[in-house]
Amino acid sequence: MSLESHQPVSNASAVQEPQARAALAPVWLIVLMFMLLYCGAVYFDQNGGWFDSRIYAPYQTYTELESFQPKGGGPDLARGKAVFDTICALCHGANGEGKPGQAPPLAGSEWAQGSPDRMIRIPLYGLSGAVSVKGQQFNLAMPAMGAALSPDDLASVLVYIRTSWGNKGSVVTPEQVSAIKAKVGNHPQPFTVDELNAIQ
Repeated sequence: MSLESHQPVSNASAVQEPQARAALAPVWLIVLMFMLLYCGAVYFDQNGGWFDSRIYAPYQTYTELESFQPKGGGPDLARGKAVFDTICALCHGANGEGKPGQAPPLAGSEWAQGSPDRMIRIPLYGLSGAVSVKGQQFNLAMPAMGAALSPDDLASVLVYIRTSWGNKGSVVTPEQVSAIKAKVGNHPQPFTVDELNAIQ
């Protein structure tokens, strides 16, 4: 008696391995996508709130509208803050509160909010001797920290000081700074409090 194996015979030639093939997207689907994008862009352009002549009539373009806007010729407070942080904050503090025994406060200071002619002279030529600020006595010398600044930069930092931290001082212009420079000329020594008080 012969033993025959009843094992299944593999038929390798009959079963094929699956293969990956590149399938192309239908052309109609691509065309439909572009049509939807185009229609969406047209709708957004018409209803998206760009330059609407119904709102800005009788002006037709941004350029035409901007020509009637007020010119921003005032002091640059961002530049003033940058100059203050670089030069003044070391002694007077970033918050204008000053440093005890080193520099008086600028926040709420009667000097910072007082006469612009006095205020311009302090950073331009320096200050020496005893000075009373907010009821506190300071007897320190301030060098002419603003002498190297341009009139624009000095005016910007002074406006920043005079309008920050609750101060209500008036605006200082570059023309005022230039006028003080021309009027005082060469002043080799820092101003004293008495000299500054004599200025109205």
